[in-house]
Amino acid sequence: MNVHKNARLTPSGRALLAERIEAGWSARSAAAAAGVSVRTARKWLGRHRLGGERRHHDRSSAPRRCPRRTEPRRMAEIEALRRQRLTGPQIARTLGMARSTVGLILRRLGLGRLALLDPKPPVVRYERDRPGEMIHLDIKKLGRINGVGHRFTGRGPGTHGNKGIGWDFLHVCVDDASRLAYTEILPSEGQRDATAFLQRATAWLADHGVAVERVMTDNGSAYRSKLFAAALRQAGARHVRTRPYTPRTNGKAERFIQTSLREWAYARPYASSDERTAAIKPWTNDYNLSRPHSGIKGLTPWARVNNLLGNDS
Repeated sequence: MNVHKNARLTPSGRALLAERIEAGWSARSAAAAAGVSVRTARKWLGRHRLGGERRHHDRSSAPRRCPRRTEPRRMAEIEALRRQRLTGPQIARTLGMARSTVGLILRRLGLGRLALLDPKPPVVRYERDRPGEMIHLDIKKLGRINGVGHRFTGRGPGTHGNKGIGWDFLHVCVDDASRLAYTEILPSEGQRDATAFLQRATAWLADHGVAVERVMTDNGSAYRSKLFAAALRQAGARHVRTRPYTPRTNGKAERFIQTSLREWAYARPYASSDERTAAIKPWTNDYNLSRPHSGIKGLTPWARVNNLLGNDS
């Protein structure tokens, strides 16, 4: 139980108080020893004599009767209207009730927010068994920079403005089984750049002993193009698309992008886009070769590839 911060006695102290009076102490002496009033001492003595496992615990302060309590039938009506996605004020107007009462009942039912009516589906995590069995591709749009911006210097007079000077596009490829990653900064997210990136990524993986079987992407126009499809056929890989508006389906690429933004793109100030671009390859190499990955039991992606391929190195 949660004892009030100002309470003089805990349940064990109340039991000791009652036992002292039972043993022959006067109520006044026992109360003085416990630091409570005589009236309090006699209250706990009376409860002690009533017996019961919780006789020394505080009782609920809720009233035993509540004549004005909302009827179960009305509560069921409130719940039914809520499940029709009516707001609290709408329900109150419909049923002729106070908005505060409806709000209280909705919270008591666990329906205080409309979002609770549509709980997110449970996360289903998966991992392929072999390197190359599935690779994930994705693109992140990054604003070009020409001087250190407000992210590091803060806004104010003299702040360098980078707005409106164009975009860089981070293309990423992540192997599902090992998390081995390949990255490039390209000038667009169009079909030609996306297709060329796929070809270079699969070639890079092949150089490291990884044969690509499936390629997962979102439903962007570049990935739905005939040019991209032809490159997939040439690579002998099957195209797997994510569910529309469900980026978590491509979660390993999404997670890699978040890590790269935190540890590379926004990790330190860059004076230019070229300086930022030059830093992505060293960071990706460190990610593959040195950085332990919690999703693969603390191994690096490169160590994971070698373990799964049965290599000694």
